[in-house]
Amino acid sequence: MKQETQFLIAKEGFIFIGIGMILTLVGGILSLNLGIFLGLLTLFCVYFFRDPRRTPPEGEGLLVSPGDGTVVDISRVYEDRFLKSSAVKISIFLNVFNVHINRIPVAGKVAGIFYNSGRFFVANVPKASLENEQNAVVLETGAGKRIVCIQIAGFIARRIVCWIKEGESLCHGERFGLIRFGSRVDLFLPLESEIRISKGDKVVGGKTIVGFLK
Repeated sequence: MKQETQFLIAKEGFIFIGIGMILTLVGGILSLNLGIFLGLLTLFCVYFFRDPRRTPPEGEGLLVSPGDGTVVDISRVYEDRFLKSSAVKISIFLNVFNVHINRIPVAGKVAGIFYNSGRFFVANVPKASLENEQNAVVLETGAGKRIVCIQIAGFIARRIVCWIKEGESLCHGERFGLIRFGSRVDLFLPLESEIRISKGDKVVGGKTIVGFLK
């Protein structure tokens, strides 16, 4: 696994925090109430872009959650864009208070990365999976299993960030991107996968075991 970052805040958040600090200072000079309001917004940015260090569990073929949030769907679908086969779909909704760092669900090689601009429906509704702005990462394990992890922008989110490149070999639990201000992550797994979570469960990115590949 790549060495963990020394920062506890994602680098993409620095500009928002810096601007917020400047605005808070200026606002505080103009009005105490304005300064307090802007200060609270700045603190929210610090909280939103937090990037906690996590040690993923170990095990053969295990799948960890790609993000923090609530499981809003587990269903059998036909994935016709990347896998061209039936799959188990797991959808995880990340609200604005969740950690928004996305993590690799299973060790493997990045077989492809596909970005698609789209619309901005609320991320916890089903049509967000097909119509919202999104970035799909296709992973292939050493055993030849393919899974798809899709970052999906939400109603507030307006920026998907992906730090990895096609051809990279990654370990489960490694950071691979983030989505700003409310989002969703869809995971497509082989039908024979053993699922260990249920709809409504709260999951933690890089730590919660969502299942096992068989």
